[in-house]
Amino acid sequence: MADMANLAKVERSRRELSKVLDFDATITPVTYINSAADLKAFCGEHGGIVCTSTNAPKIIEWAFAQREKVLFFPDQNLGRWSGYKMGIPLEQMPVWDPDQPMGGLTEEQIKNAKILLWKGHCAVHQMFREQNITRFRAEHPDGFVISHPESPFEVCLNSDYVGSTEYILKTVSEAPAGTKWLVGTELNLVNRLAEQMKPQGKLVQFMSHVICECSTMARIDPQHLAWTLENLAAGNVVNQIKVPEAEAKLAKLALDRMLATS
Repeated sequence: MADMANLAKVERSRRELSKVLDFDATITPVTYINSAADLKAFCGEHGGIVCTSTNAPKIIEWAFAQREKVLFFPDQNLGRWSGYKMGIPLEQMPVWDPDQPMGGLTEEQIKNAKILLWKGHCAVHQMFREQNITRFRAEHPDGFVISHPESPFEVCLNSDYVGSTEYILKTVSEAPAGTKWLVGTELNLVNRLAEQMKPQGKLVQFMSHVICECSTMARIDPQHLAWTLENLAAGNVVNQIKVPEAEAKLAKLALDRMLATS
């Protein structure tokens, strides 16, 4: 998902939006935690903040307390669902397409917007569809549907529960024995949860019939983790990630604002 937005496009979007309104006086940039350090630094520099799937609504409330509009990136689904739960009409949350002049919006749409949703999404959650829910409810009328807010709006709207990974795990784990669940989030998590719930007689199903694993998350596996730890124990630093000092300082500023707010 982090690849859905990069600093060059965000900076260009700021310049374009500044033709219609005063960006730094009108818009609070909010980036999802699943984003690059330089985007967090952008938010730090321009009075913005970072959010997670758990605290997104509270963070957006903070953002509105600073300025009248929000630029939310890189995941439009989380931004839309959070804004919807806050009572913001969908027409006041237009999608900003960074590959189109002025985001593909008119000046009137920009001025009327409360949240500008960056045209980005999670490839895994984007697979989930309303028909997946319809099929599950037909087979299990007494079942429940729980989805991550990175899922498309129609999926969240037709779910019984919507929340973060932690919320999904807690809700299903604490549900009565024998309950049935359709879960809209990453496949490996759903598979692990399904195995854990078997002794309680709970049915846990992955929402999509199409299997699409997150290639980015799959880069981290037990073998490479063990290799890294063994090298560290031997005094060798491998795969070190370095962030420029100025960028790190601004990114930390945005993260500190989030921690203080949530």
